[in-house]
Amino acid sequence: MNTINMESKFIRAALFSCSITLLLACNSKKEEPIAAPVIDKEQIKKEIQEKENEFAAVYNSKELKNIGYYADDATVFAQNREPLIGREKIVEYLKEGIENSPEDITITFVTNDVFVSNDGNQVVETGYFKLVDSTNFVINSGNYMVLFEKRNGKYVSVREMSTSDIPLN
Repeated sequence: MNTINMESKFIRAALFSCSITLLLACNSKKEEPIAAPVIDKEQIKKEIQEKENEFAAVYNSKELKNIGYYADDATVFAQNREPLIGREKIVEYLKEGIENSPEDITITFVTNDVFVSNDGNQVVETGYFKLVDSTNFVINSGNYMVLFEKRNGKYVSVREMSTSDIPLN
């Protein structure tokens, strides 16, 4: 009886050991890391500059009807006023600026740098703007920062602020 009892204990220990080994082998499956999207910063910088060029063309045309630059819920922190919240308020502000400026002004934007989120869905742009008249006299110039968010496959401005580099008199 001793031999049978020992054989039974040995078989149970072997089965237990095999069960633990199988359990550990099944649970130690390594998860493969999810590949991060490839972010082409230079391509995104070009895309943002194209948005700025398009915005300048719309602004310079004095026809702000089709301005797709801003998200519906965008906020602009303009100088010397309360924040402008929503695309409608922003467009009203831009129209006021056009109405109160000489007819021959032209605005340009230069994207200096972009800082892209790891997933490419957000971009912070820093840049330079310049407003000139027909004689190329600088009416205003300065720096700006815009937070873009990708919505429906396109970047739109969700937060923006700028500052003039023209000294106050």
